[in-house]
Amino acid sequence: MHGVVKWLARASAIVGGCVLLILIVLTTLSIFGRELSKMGHAMGDGALAWLGNFIVSAGIDEINGTYELTEAGVAFAIFAFFPVCQFYGQHATVDVFTSAMRPRPLGWLRAMWEVVLAIVIVFISLRLYEGMLRYLGNGETTLFLQFPVWWAYAASVGAAAIASLTALYCAYARLVEAATGRMILPEG
Repeated sequence: MHGVVKWLARASAIVGGCVLLILIVLTTLSIFGRELSKMGHAMGDGALAWLGNFIVSAGIDEINGTYELTEAGVAFAIFAFFPVCQFYGQHATVDVFTSAMRPRPLGWLRAMWEVVLAIVIVFISLRLYEGMLRYLGNGETTLFLQFPVWWAYAASVGAAAIASLTALYCAYARLVEAATGRMILPEG
């Protein structure tokens, strides 16, 4: 199980990273297109009017629906990164009080917080799934691209399912670590 969860966590993070890279390129191209379009309209009169007319007549402008795609993609990426953060214990922590704790009590404290985090991630995942079903039922679409809103929810639910599986495994592993003193998960 350890190897499967580790692979899923890493694969999820890689897919999330690829989505973010695509969004970066898309946003950059959209901004570049919008600025070229503004420049083309500003060049209407003068020595470079031909260039301005070419830019405008070529239809160069911002990419339609960039905001919708960014919103859906970033939501997916957030859930896609949860598993790798969970597996490697890389969520933000404040170690002011715990840095002086002995290993045994610290292990139980970590296990307790891992269980709490697993409950929260599973709860959020279930609520996300219910939201997806609501949007699936009402047929709502995005404003510009007109793609069904539930598509973005479905992608996020898939990533959240992997996050939930990882969180449950990590909670179990931390409980075993606390009870036995044997390390299972990588140290954060």
